[in-house]
Amino acid sequence: MQNHNRMRFNLRLLFVLAAATMAILPLRAVPMLPGTRVEELRKEIRADLFVPDPLPPLDATVYRTFTPAPGVRAEAVSYTSQFGVRVPAILYLPDPLPKGKIPAFVVVNGHGGDKYSWYAFYTGILFARGGAAVLTYDMIGEGERNTDHKSDTRQHDTIGGGPLIARRLAGLMITDAMQAVSYLRARPEVDPDRIVVGGYSLGSFVVSFTGALDTRIHACVLCAGGTLDGPGGYWDSSTKLMCQAYPYQSLNFLGDRPAVIYALQAARGPAFIFNGLGDTTVQIPSHGTNFFADLHARTIQLHGGTNDVFEYGFAPTNSGHRPYWVTRPVVEWLGKQNEFPNWTEAQIQSMPTVKIGDWTVKYGIAMDKLFAVDSREAGTPALDVNVPGFSRDELDALPPDQWAEQKTNFILEGWVAAAQKDEASDARNPKASN
Repeated sequence: MQNHNRMRFNLRLLFVLAAATMAILPLRAVPMLPGTRVEELRKEIRADLFVPDPLPPLDATVYRTFTPAPGVRAEAVSYTSQFGVRVPAILYLPDPLPKGKIPAFVVVNGHGGDKYSWYAFYTGILFARGGAAVLTYDMIGEGERNTDHKSDTRQHDTIGGGPLIARRLAGLMITDAMQAVSYLRARPEVDPDRIVVGGYSLGSFVVSFTGALDTRIHACVLCAGGTLDGPGGYWDSSTKLMCQAYPYQSLNFLGDRPAVIYALQAARGPAFIFNGLGDTTVQIPSHGTNFFADLHARTIQLHGGTNDVFEYGFAPTNSGHRPYWVTRPVVEWLGKQNEFPNWTEAQIQSMPTVKIGDWTVKYGIAMDKLFAVDSREAGTPALDVNVPGFSRDELDALPPDQWAEQKTNFILEGWVAAAQKDEASDARNPKASN
């Protein structure tokens, strides 16, 4: 009996010591999304949003070369996206080129935005002066992808057709961004391992998924957005049903959608989310720092550690909806990602700034009236490298007569017709009746 009691005591002591040791030693982080599940989820998201795999051939075309600013060379180009629909774009390059291959940045515009938007042009000149390539393109339904060659139309919001065509639309926007990456990777000047994709507003929504799916991307920047939330939240309840609400709702099968998306991003590489504390458009005042801290913690749990889990930051409370990657905090972050061969950290920190509203007035550049106020884009304190003005026709990719002949290959209506035809013939789609 004494031996039996002694054995029970020794076992209890071992359990106590083991528990104490576990309390002292850190537990090894085990990801809740192992590598095999990461790839499965990427395939499931691509299938749900009709993102082609493999991507279509680029079939890239260069229409002309021009000089938009001293020290910057630009090319007017196009490349292929879904169903053979073409994407018109402008590629900005430093002139002369720095030694070695250079980093690159893709601009993914917000609602109504395209390569004619002030921030697309400004980013092209600013970052090219820093030694990077910049690709800006027209969102579907805008610019040369609009039947009337107009901007700020938000035409894609009007196509109707319900959740299925909306998922296809979101997939098109993701495909456009992926093809921008493909185009840059094919350029001889560009380092394929240093391509950053930046999204503003709606663009941040597109980039949140693109960065989760496309492992070729080095880093992602999400401005005036990145606020992926839960059931019934901002993105589920968005009045922009076609490009935001319906596609986001369709991803409910992921469970904790925001954490899963950002865990997939972390499995790819770095990301930076930056918002103005006064941005009511994406509900930053009600979401705030606690929202991002909680999302960050949930993402770490899924990812199994902090490595490459998104970073986040904020501009002051009077700062609203803006493309913050032209401002110092985001440019500094990009600099730390080794994105600017021509700039040191000290140079970035010492650069002057210009209020974009003053810059647009100086050069007579039109800005969407919704954003031409100091609390929004007009108040953006952009880094000032003497970016000149521009005229709209300078940023046409195609000559007008050539565009008129080929516009069916570019415009929203051409894609809708092709998507509807594919939908009617796609017996493989298990959600075709949804």
